[in-house]
Amino acid sequence: MVDVVVAILVLSVPVAALIYAALSDLITMTIPNRISLGLAVAFLLLAPLAGMGAVELGFAALAALLVFIACFALFAVNVMGGGDAKLLTAIALWYGLNSSLIAFLTAVAFAGGVVTLVFLLLRSQAHRVVSLGVPLPSSMVTAKKIPYGIAIAIGGMLTLGQSPLYMWALRLFSES
Repeated sequence: MVDVVVAILVLSVPVAALIYAALSDLITMTIPNRISLGLAVAFLLLAPLAGMGAVELGFAALAALLVFIACFALFAVNVMGGGDAKLLTAIALWYGLNSSLIAFLTAVAFAGGVVTLVFLLLRSQAHRVVSLGVPLPSSMVTAKKIPYGIAIAIGGMLTLGQSPLYMWALRLFSES
């Protein structure tokens, strides 16, 4: 019974956090710290309950550290927002240091390109869209930044199924 509850949380917590982060970033151009903190704490509580050992936890922490270092460098040169960096670091824990992390980061990069193009197009045509009566958040019209939390969420939705914890939870349900 405990395994089922843990599996449900493993399958739902990261998805809910990523959706919340994307919506928050779209509407307010910020990703609240509580989302990243919640993702990290949830991982640290759920991973051992799912049978993840100390070595795997260590590699997950190493993955998060490497992502943090790369994101901090991008933040330092004003290429990435702090909320994006913290969210990427927290979700990296869920992937660990393996090919699923590379798949996730690649998906985020591609989604980021698409999101950027969509926002640039919408901003260039905002007056037409608004004249049609379609309300647009200020992030789409006036902000100079791109809400990259959307790309992070898309990348996560496309690749979470490849992460070790997600695979454990999916396997648990497929064997039931």
